[in-house]
Amino acid sequence: MRPREGEVLHFSEDPTIEEFVPHIAASARVRDTLVWAVDAPRAPAYWFPRQCPRVLTWAVSGSTVADVERVIGPSGVTRVHAVEYAWLERMRSVRLYAYRLPAAPFRPFPEPEPARRQETAEPSAHVARVRIRPLGRPEPVGDLLALHEQAGIELRVLPELWTFWEAVTAGTLGFSGIRLRNARPPSPR
Repeated sequence: MRPREGEVLHFSEDPTIEEFVPHIAASARVRDTLVWAVDAPRAPAYWFPRQCPRVLTWAVSGSTVADVERVIGPSGVTRVHAVEYAWLERMRSVRLYAYRLPAAPFRPFPEPEPARRQETAEPSAHVARVRIRPLGRPEPVGDLLALHEQAGIELRVLPELWTFWEAVTAGTLGFSGIRLRNARPPSPR
């Protein structure tokens, strides 16, 4: 489930949204009223239940072979998404929808992903400051595990995310942590 040319997507568990109104997102680091959406490369980051904590990592041009082997491993994939076991059943049962939105009113969100790696800066989302009507009815996203498999993204299910997060953020890979406030507390060491 990715946007077509001239579109961005908004993923939601609510299939009844008729218009997206700019608002301050509860998790936003900026206090601005915005409508949020994602482009094709970032769509897989939202193939999850909305509140599901997840760690995403991928190889970038500056990634070392050692970091790719250490974190991503020898499977041949270039991207890994990780969730906790506690969220696996929700991943299987959630009814997630994609809203196709016109891309023209949206601009790349100015904060790069990850923010501390300027050499690999990419927008983490796209935002609009005006009301947006979807291009049509929301589309069911379908089987989230199958989407990952079809996209060649390794989905890891872990007891907790913090150990993986530490490994990912300590190296040269691209990464994102979404809804980590909902993750299990770190394991005592």
